[in-house]
Amino acid sequence: MEGQSQGGGPLRGVRILDMATVLAAPFSATLCGDMGAEVVKLELPAGGDPLRGLTPVHEGHPLFWKTANRGKKGISLDVRKPEGRALFLRLIAGFDVLVENFRTGTLDGWGLDIGTLHAANPRLIVLRLTGFGQTGPYARRPGFARIFEAMSGFTHLTGEPGGPPQHMNYPLGDVVAGLFGAFAISTALAERNASPPQQYRGAEIDLSATEAMARLLDPLAAEHRIGGVVRGRTGSRATYTAPSNVFRAADGVWFTLVGTGGPIFARICRAIGREDLLSDARFCDNAARLRHLEALDRILADWCAARTFEELAALLDREDVPYSKVFSIADLQADPHMRERGAFVDLPDEEFGGVPAPAPVPRFVGRGSAPPPATGPRTGQHNREVYGALGLGEAQLAALREAGVV
Repeated sequence: MEGQSQGGGPLRGVRILDMATVLAAPFSATLCGDMGAEVVKLELPAGGDPLRGLTPVHEGHPLFWKTANRGKKGISLDVRKPEGRALFLRLIAGFDVLVENFRTGTLDGWGLDIGTLHAANPRLIVLRLTGFGQTGPYARRPGFARIFEAMSGFTHLTGEPGGPPQHMNYPLGDVVAGLFGAFAISTALAERNASPPQQYRGAEIDLSATEAMARLLDPLAAEHRIGGVVRGRTGSRATYTAPSNVFRAADGVWFTLVGTGGPIFARICRAIGREDLLSDARFCDNAARLRHLEALDRILADWCAARTFEELAALLDREDVPYSKVFSIADLQADPHMRERGAFVDLPDEEFGGVPAPAPVPRFVGRGSAPPPATGPRTGQHNREVYGALGLGEAQLAALREAGVV
């Protein structure tokens, strides 16, 4: 369907069947679609994916669904029914990757265990993205983004000192796991392509969303076991480099300022007119600055509070200091740099004409850009096209619809 599959990109020719729900695993497939893979989204005939009900929903139209499942063709199939299972095994033979996120053992209970899947397609790559992995005492626990964030140690770091842990107002744990999923799919495809066809026997990828979040926290385990430190909440202040905090200008604008390393700290001192701090023993190196964070942040906070953000920006720019206003999504879409780079695209959409969404990341220089993919499909929107390619005619599809199979 025009506008539905990007067609170009480094993953062109790869076919992915996405039977996952909500966000984490489907995001893996979407990222691969951004890179040119053909992605088919499989839902139950009655729909019901919770993502269709998650905010934002505008006048009954699910914007989260439309953006998160962009570029995918949509089919419906109830694999729990014998006819649906048989049709699924015919279907999967034509795909390179299957993406699923059911609780551990669910597909096995439907007669779609890994042995059966690989019997139908010996070269199939199966991504199984769950909250806690396919093994271990928590394998069958339910999980959502905030569960992954909390258990991984991530949420323990967020919030004010002495205050409660805090989650951000977005399912970060889902999209982080989705990134790892796309990486895993690409890695498995690279392995398959590098293997003699007669020797490759498919792959089963066990991806734990909680472990994906924990993987982001590289030095914390060593900091604890070797240094005896359990890193905790410090608000917006970093305790690994200084200065690094969020400050407020006189006109109420919040911005972040980072002074990692001696040369940048020197530039900050020149920008605020306090070169005397360079000879202050409290701030002579990063370790000293970390020991005197309160004093250093107070100096910077007072300087910021006496100037508008425009005044601050001019002084910081003059000395090439790393800083940024804390952008809202409105600021980001209006920013001239982001606009010039085309960081947002309009996804073609039947209801709205176009739905803004982030452009594919990364870019492959010199290859041009593909047309924006269409928004996420309606349930079963491409049944005729996808099942027709298997040889099913209108009468057969009608009978399957009547039986609640598609």
